[in-house]
Amino acid sequence: MTTQELFGQQRISRVLLRLAPPVMFSQLIQALYNIVDSFFIGRSGESGLTALSIIYPVQLLMIALAVGTGVGINTAMARKLGCGRNEESQKFAGMAAPLALILWAIFALAGFFFMPFYAKLGSSTAEVINDVVVYGRIVCIFSFGLFLESGWTKVLQSEGNMRLPMLAQIIGAGVNILLDPVLIFGFGSFPAMGIKGAAYATIIGQIAAALVVMKKGFRHSPKFHFYLPYSALIFKLGIPNILMQSAYTFYILGLNLILKTFSDQAVTALGLYYKWQTFFFIPLGSMQTCVVPVISYNYGSGQLERCRKTVMESILFGMGLMFLGTLCFEFIAEPMFRVFTKDEQVIKIGVWAFKFIGVSFIPMVTSLMFPVVFQALGFAFKSSFLTVFRTVILFVPLGYVFSRLGLQYFWLTFPITESLTTLAGLFFYKKWIYSATATASISTSAPFGKAETSKQLRAGFETK
Repeated sequence: MTTQELFGQQRISRVLLRLAPPVMFSQLIQALYNIVDSFFIGRSGESGLTALSIIYPVQLLMIALAVGTGVGINTAMARKLGCGRNEESQKFAGMAAPLALILWAIFALAGFFFMPFYAKLGSSTAEVINDVVVYGRIVCIFSFGLFLESGWTKVLQSEGNMRLPMLAQIIGAGVNILLDPVLIFGFGSFPAMGIKGAAYATIIGQIAAALVVMKKGFRHSPKFHFYLPYSALIFKLGIPNILMQSAYTFYILGLNLILKTFSDQAVTALGLYYKWQTFFFIPLGSMQTCVVPVISYNYGSGQLERCRKTVMESILFGMGLMFLGTLCFEFIAEPMFRVFTKDEQVIKIGVWAFKFIGVSFIPMVTSLMFPVVFQALGFAFKSSFLTVFRTVILFVPLGYVFSRLGLQYFWLTFPITESLTTLAGLFFYKKWIYSATATASISTSAPFGKAETSKQLRAGFETK
């Protein structure tokens, strides 16, 4: 099936059901890796779990730039394919490797020189600080696998190939899971390396995943004079995703600093939530991945009704499955925490936190989906605003305000933030529907093609 037949003609529900399972399966494997990784590190010492919670924002920042850049490439390619400009689409694909290597070099240098300073921000315990520095430096200095795999994966996904990226995620996570106990606790000729072993297992898994997608994902680099204009467009399209993912980094760092005022156990509880979050967010994450090329393609070809259907069906699908996460967080929170830790204080804090966080899952679907939708449509300002509104304007300030009332009230931050962000996203989305309807009615009597209609709609909506 061609890209045109898949994205432009098939029923939206069938497109999503075709694209989503491979993405969901690969994210399931990734989530299992996160859980298994934390399980083994938790068995090696409680300081390791706290260190993972502190280093998590840095890893999110790397993922934000890797995936966001890939999404920019993905969106540009899908847009060009929708307009029938296949050769130009391949030139954008050729930018994946050069941009990945530039981002890797930046993080390798920053991780080596600034990791000790960052570790002291997150904890005052010497053992925890040492674990953060050791783990953080390794995953930053050897992060080239992460950046290359993300870029090549998005190239393949823009063309409708979800299976090979799924295989890459499975192999990468599988390698990581197999190496974790060997390198953490030692086996045969392998010495026990503790948290250093967990870091090496992580980067080896990333490199393995990159090798899987390299053959079909790699495209020859365009000529050097294309680098600047192509990079500018890629980052323009990818900035909403980069900002959304990066904002997670800063708001989690902000929440960690707030919780640090209570105890290291509170920081650990939040970190373990984000480990479980990766598992329960699989449906939502798969929808975010799938809707970008579908909406971008149909918007580029002027099929606005298919864009609207994609939004509604992906949200309904996400909400239906996220409800299962709500039930788990409400009723089996304690067993979920005991998977990782025996610290009764961490478990007590976490069980109380999950009662509030679980309630936030349903509005979280729309609060996270709307920025991705506007990114795919090319409305960078709306997408970026929703992300900043959620993470900068609401999450950390509300977290600080509620923390002044006590640790038990701090967790109200989650449902309130997601609900307010959903209302803001719904406001922008209704404006887009109104603009789409008005422009579509005008286009029936005006001498514009479908591509021109999309350009008019974008310009009209961004000025409102």
